[in-house]
Amino acid sequence: MNGSPAHSPPDSGWGWKKTGLIILLAMLGHLTLLFLFGAKKNSTPRPATHVPVFRLAAAASELVTLTDPTWFALPHAEDFAAAHPDALPGELNRSFRYGEPASFLATPAAETLGATFAAYNATNALVPVQLDFKPAPQFEETLPADAAWVPPPSVWRLSGGIADRRLLNRRSFAAPTIAVNDVIPPSRVQVLVDKSGKVLSNVLLEPSGNADADQIALALARSLQFVPANEVTLGEIIFDWQTAPVVKP
Repeated sequence: MNGSPAHSPPDSGWGWKKTGLIILLAMLGHLTLLFLFGAKKNSTPRPATHVPVFRLAAAASELVTLTDPTWFALPHAEDFAAAHPDALPGELNRSFRYGEPASFLATPAAETLGATFAAYNATNALVPVQLDFKPAPQFEETLPADAAWVPPPSVWRLSGGIADRRLLNRRSFAAPTIAVNDVIPPSRVQVLVDKSGKVLSNVLLEPSGNADADQIALALARSLQFVPANEVTLGEIIFDWQTAPVVKP
């Protein structure tokens, strides 16, 4: 207020000199610790204790005799009972590996060998069995020699809408047997029946491969006669042909 210059406030923090000195001291301390503790030291191996040791034993060693399960069961010259030899009957100097003495069965005389088997065969005779692997065929009916063989007729059936309509000439409608030395597939004929029951059209849908059989199927389909109905009906007639071989004189 009286014109004297104002004084600046003192610094409240550290200066750059103090900060740099602290960083330098920290780096020196870190390098010192690395120098003292950073050297690689080889660890001293710890000696192994209580390790099992294997060694080979001779055949006459006492360690081998300890594996005998009958050490305390059979008498032996070196067991605990050897102190009282008067109490043990018999000899004590035999091996403790006990073995039964060999005993052989008596061999019978040569003339008696097989006598038991022969007596069994004499009293137990086998009954022969006649094996019948191919029995004779059983015929239900036999035809006389002069009777002519008549082949069965062919079979037909209705399919589609005409199967529901009654057929008037069913008794006179019969499919014959086709004379051919082979089996032929069925013939399928499509028919259109009017209201009065007559066939308006017949078309061969699937031929049998035999021209005579297909023509017979078309002719029979044309001759069908159904009962009258209120509408036109479409359906199929399937002829399953029976064949008979052609006999040449």
